[in-house]
Amino acid sequence: MAASSPQPVSLSASCSKKSFQTKVLGRGHHAKQVNLLDAVEMALKILDLGAMSYEECTDIQRSVLESVISGNEPHTLIFVEHEPVLTLGSDFHEANLLQPSESYAGEGIRLIRTDRGGDVTYHGPGQLVIYPIFDLNELGRDLHRWLRDLEDTMIMSLNTFGLEGQRLSVNTGVWVDKNKIAAIGIKVRKWVSMHGIALNCNTDLSPYQKIIPCGVLGHGVTSLSQELGRDVSTQEAKPAVLTAFHEVFGGRGRF
Repeated sequence: MAASSPQPVSLSASCSKKSFQTKVLGRGHHAKQVNLLDAVEMALKILDLGAMSYEECTDIQRSVLESVISGNEPHTLIFVEHEPVLTLGSDFHEANLLQPSESYAGEGIRLIRTDRGGDVTYHGPGQLVIYPIFDLNELGRDLHRWLRDLEDTMIMSLNTFGLEGQRLSVNTGVWVDKNKIAAIGIKVRKWVSMHGIALNCNTDLSPYQKIIPCGVLGHGVTSLSQELGRDVSTQEAKPAVLTAFHEVFGGRGRF
């Protein structure tokens, strides 16, 4: 099922000590005023793209990345949901597809080679995909620290829902017990990062049974909805994620 491709909703974020306001720059019926959270102090550009194909979103990421490199854009945080797709990272191994590659299309799942790190993972409706296009020149030029910081944003986001997220040594990402709830894969060019995080909210988890997610055997996947026993939408998760990014980065004076 193909996802619709709305015009991006561009949110120019400005914050005071007591409130977070957003000025919507989008047009038409896609434009909307959003007040995601209160009591946040930071300067961060947010792009909420809604539902968008993986390829179209990658083009937007690359455009934003070049603008950040040139100094024409600040740190930018992208929220998006993708149509069902398996992305094959730079460390992909064919053995981690559990059925013939040509069979996935008949099930409505496309396969796409991508330049992020990691192996194979799934994206689909109900998964909040978070792409921080951040200038790591301003954040320490430390890729290990960057990955740990991204994990911290997810651990804090889960804590908002009363869940205890953790790291496991087997793979980058965040887990609840031995089940991965947030996958992480990045690419860096001139110390500006792209790609990022996939947080399972109310995602259909059955496609993960058709692959070895991230190439990690002996571990499962889970979602906010599965762990909490109720429906948790991507829209509900966004304020928690944005607050966590502030705590990890803005809270350290890094925005």
